[in-house]
Amino acid sequence: MLQIELISEAEFQRVRNAKIDKYSRLALLSDMCTANTLATVKRAGSGHLGSSFSSLDIVTYLYHYEMNVAELGVDHPDRDIYFSSKGHDAPGHYAVLHSLGLLAEERFELLRRLNGTHGHPDVSIPGMEANTGSLGMGISKAKGMALAKQMSGAKGRVMVMTGDGELQEGQIWESLQTAAYQKVNNLIAIVDFNKIQTDKYVKEIIDLGDLAKKFDAFGWHVEICDGHDFAALEAAFARLKQVVDKPKVLIADTIKGKGVSFMEGPQSVKDGNGLYRWHSGAPDNESFEAGYAEIVQRINARLEQLNLAPLNKRVMATQERNKVTLKATAEKVVTAYGEALLKIGGERQDIVVLDADLSADCGLRPFEKTYPDRFIENGIAEQDMVSTAGGLALHGFLPIVNSFGVFLASRANEQIYCNATEKTKIIYVCHYAGLIPAGPGKSHQSLRDISLFGALPNCTIIEPCNALETEQALRWCVEQAEHNCMMRLVISPSPRTIDLPDNYQLSFGRGAVINDGTDAILFAYGPVMMNEALTAAEILKEQGVTLKVVNLPWLNEIDLGWFAETCANSKFLFALDNHSGYGGLGDLLLNALMSSPELSSRLLTKFAIDELPACGNPEEALAFHKVDGRSLAGRIADVIGKG
Repeated sequence: MLQIELISEAEFQRVRNAKIDKYSRLALLSDMCTANTLATVKRAGSGHLGSSFSSLDIVTYLYHYEMNVAELGVDHPDRDIYFSSKGHDAPGHYAVLHSLGLLAEERFELLRRLNGTHGHPDVSIPGMEANTGSLGMGISKAKGMALAKQMSGAKGRVMVMTGDGELQEGQIWESLQTAAYQKVNNLIAIVDFNKIQTDKYVKEIIDLGDLAKKFDAFGWHVEICDGHDFAALEAAFARLKQVVDKPKVLIADTIKGKGVSFMEGPQSVKDGNGLYRWHSGAPDNESFEAGYAEIVQRINARLEQLNLAPLNKRVMATQERNKVTLKATAEKVVTAYGEALLKIGGERQDIVVLDADLSADCGLRPFEKTYPDRFIENGIAEQDMVSTAGGLALHGFLPIVNSFGVFLASRANEQIYCNATEKTKIIYVCHYAGLIPAGPGKSHQSLRDISLFGALPNCTIIEPCNALETEQALRWCVEQAEHNCMMRLVISPSPRTIDLPDNYQLSFGRGAVINDGTDAILFAYGPVMMNEALTAAEILKEQGVTLKVVNLPWLNEIDLGWFAETCANSKFLFALDNHSGYGGLGDLLLNALMSSPELSSRLLTKFAIDELPACGNPEEALAFHKVDGRSLAGRIADVIGKG
């Protein structure tokens, strides 16, 4: 069995109280937080290590030496405020809060689990000052907090950390100029300048140039230091305290993955043939054990030099070393999308693919490598990307725009609307659609995109359920659609292969029966909810209830004739959305019922995510919202009177 160990808060207290110099103490505390960060990410099965490690020395310094939070408490109005705008470093931030006893151990252990800590910062977690993870917003939010302190007469500074790749977001530069103009002089921005974003060097995505000159030009006082040197951090913050007439920024020179030799930026990029490996995800067992041992050995060597007892740890969790999770498939619709994009891109020279620093996550690498002249990397700047696509479309190209759905649909909504008014054709692909994976938390769960795109009168929305339907959907968008399209794609491996009928062909506004039944009909779409729908049908069958399950990939278009024929013999209709209950498939079917005299008497029940999404593993999140197969079976049985 693999043992995952945790360093308790008592051990941190022992080091805090030891009679050693402050820099040795900070180095020990930071390494101990690094070990705990690695352990919690391993237990969670996912998380962001590289970004956590690059910022941990800074966050440790702030909480254990620079800020007054430990003395005043997390709710005192005069406290210094710190939060991270980039959000990926949440596991490391939690480790520092735990080290001071500000975050209870039983909650700290449960990273990305229901009733634990979220994959990105959330104010429901003690010590977290803001919900972040949607990039570019942090300095603006910090400015608001700093202004609130000024208006209320409260003391204390407001400090916010940004990633260097995050500086590609336009809102950052809006916030810089307004903060200087509004004289928000109790504000400090910290740039975690680790020089690597998702998996490439920042300069290979969008070169930021001379950051110091840029901040200075926007009216900010600039300091630069080594973000892993505690003496340099102390000196830099001492200089910042002397500046009282303008907002301030510290550009901290850091190393992504700092603290584990093979995770550190330059070495990892070299090992990965130009790609950084440790941005997200949990390490395999061998890498975890090697990395954890390296950190602990360094801690114990330092403790020995300081005449302190070796580190005391406890087993937090165990995992089977060679456990294989059996699934019917490891199919990923995003992989099928990437393969189809490469194939169709070879057939159509007018296709241009646009990306927002998510090429690997969105399955775009094959196209990027094969057709680099028709691949545009826009960095973390969705609004700019969408308007660029609009310009391309006005001059005869077919842009295919890719990003996570929660960012593309909402952040660039005005730009999408403007493009739509020009009556060109653009294909938008909203990856990471829906509730799952739920571990990263609210900032990444896309549950509004259907309603946002659905408000456009000239946009068709499709979510395919498997690899075959994914290719057919992309082909339909490219070859048959006369106006804009939006494809939703889940990012996780499919829970099971959704078997479509033999010789299946995507047909506009029509779906396909996947499981036959006579007691009720459940309409669903996409691999996540189709799996839960089929699970519900299997459970109900054991209870003597037969449920017809229909895959309907069209989310804002429906063939009324097909719909009437499909529902002809069923009194009870159900719709299952991987989305908010507003504007999704349920509303599409409701509108269809109201417009059909022969169907208007049917009862339609909508199942959807009708509150802010839960954070946890897939099973926890689906069950929390009662859209897992077992919950659905019970809810359906109750409605039809067979519960």
